Amino acid sequence: MELLMQPEFWSALLAIIVIDLVLAGDNAIVIGMAARNLPAEQQKKAIVWGTVGAIIIRALATLAVVWLLKIPGLLLVGGLILMWIALKLLVSDDGHENMKASGSLGAAIWTIIVADTVMGLDNVIAVAGAAHGDFLLVIIGLVISVPIMVWGSTLILKVMERFPIVIYIGAGVLAYTAASMVTTEKFLVPFFTAYPWVKWVFIVAVVVGVLLIGRMKSQQQKRLAEQN
Repeated sequence: MELLMQPEFWSALLAIIVIDLVLAGDNAIVIGMAARNLPAEQQKKAIVWGTVGAIIIRALATLAVVWLLKIPGLLLVGGLILMWIALKLLVSDDGHENMKASGSLGAAIWTIIVADTVMGLDNVIAVAGAAHGDFLLVIIGLVISVPIMVWGSTLILKVMERFPIVIYIGAGVLAYTAASMVTTEKFLVPFFTAYPWVKWVFIVAVVVGVLLIGRMKSQQQKRLAEQN
């Protein structure tokens, strides 16, 4: 109960839920494309069982990454990877055209599990970083966000298309998590403890930098698409 009274617990949990929801876009595309050729009565089964399998694997992978991030140096590496993921979120990517629809229920479930596991690396790293080594946070975050991802993934996509600011909020949370991972790396902690103002300047610089660069790259990509 004492843990539930700490503001850090709730802020980390909120970050995990936001990360799960913002990164649910790929999840929705995978589910839709894998199940679209199935009969209507089988589509729901494919979505539910495929997502359950994918979430179990993702949960285990996240717990493994939480443990791995305790190894010296990996928080720094994870933070840098997460910065790239935050940038990627802001740049439109239509890399799903090769996703094949499956004709059988078993094949559709397997496609959803495999594709979501491969594409879920960004989610795994982000959630593990936001959890700061707390396994309970990972589990609670999944319990809250998974039902929303399964039954609301299409709605999430529509909301992000209609209100692009949601994507920027998510990217900002990812960038903040990435910067926090770097500042909590063991061999960097003494420096940031001695100069706390540098820590916050670094975090703000990462968040603002990711959002600005992401927006510039996104606009550049749109201009190139219009020219073609």
